[in-house]
Amino acid sequence: MLTPKQEKWVNHLSNDSKIVVVPFDPTCQEKFEKIKLKIQSKLGISVSVEHHGASSLGISGQDEIDVYVPVSPSDYDYFVAQLGKLFGEPKSHYPLERTRFKTYEDRKHIDVFVINKESTGWLNGLKFEKHLKTHSEDLEKYRILKEANSGLSSQEYYRRKIEFINSILNNQ
Repeated sequence: MLTPKQEKWVNHLSNDSKIVVVPFDPTCQEKFEKIKLKIQSKLGISVSVEHHGASSLGISGQDEIDVYVPVSPSDYDYFVAQLGKLFGEPKSHYPLERTRFKTYEDRKHIDVFVINKESTGWLNGLKFEKHLKTHSEDLEKYRILKEANSGLSSQEYYRRKIEFINSILNNQ
């Protein structure tokens, strides 16, 4: 089951575009390190730059690398502006919650997110990934779910993925 906020987000997604899930790419960590260096060379070595998502878990995904820059709410707009200088206009922007930039490293799609480190979505995402890293059977179920739903519309793919995530979080 989705929360009303999640339902609203899923409903804004395309019902026509299809999600394609591909096998894990073992070069992801190396490409992440290059993007991390690029971000830290602009923002400072002390800035946290984190690798999350399927590629960080070593499982099949959408052939992209998810990079997060978690920041306090008071620093959010500053980091969005600075990363805009590196990566151009954001592809999506939810004020004081998350902003997504799109770039490439060695022809690999990279999504760079400025994320409010106090937001519920971020904190739940961390709990979910921690759970998967310590419960290999659930990581395997997640991998299978992603692969089985390849070819679905963006809307249906994310609905099923969020339902799975919520079921894990609700049983902790």
